[in-house]
Amino acid sequence: MEKTIKAMVDGGRATAGPPLGPALGPMGINAGQVIAKINEMTKDFAGMKIPVNVIVDIDTKEFRVEVGSPATSEIIKKEMKIEKGRKTKDEPAPGDIALEKVIEIAKKKSGTSFGKKLKDTVGEVIGSCVSLGVTINGKSSKVIAKEVKKGDHNSLMGAE
Repeated sequence: MEKTIKAMVDGGRATAGPPLGPALGPMGINAGQVIAKINEMTKDFAGMKIPVNVIVDIDTKEFRVEVGSPATSEIIKKEMKIEKGRKTKDEPAPGDIALEKVIEIAKKKSGTSFGKKLKDTVGEVIGSCVSLGVTINGKSSKVIAKEVKKGDHNSLMGAE
């Protein structure tokens, strides 16, 4: 019988504290081994919150770790080297990101996106930029979203 423990961890910096340690201990699983495996698998996502699943076979005490994709907003914040987005419309934008970087992020997220085409996934990433209050190429994210939807930037995304 398998049991799955779902958790959000800091990339490369998971600890045996809650929620992992207390969940693994009663199952007789070596939390140190699990944490080491998680940290090894998430080290490239340092500074980001990453969803992980630890699947434990209760009978054999064996485990495997599945690492999910970080949230789009986490990737944007890391790319821009900011800690948080804008809280109110009155605050200045926390930063500006190049549309090329937005497209690059969209390509990385294509496997976990609901978008059928790159243009759709770019739209999802731009939506996260809107939520964070960041500008794209010096313009409002909402303006860029309209331009992308209209097809003004198709040349950057390849023929779609």
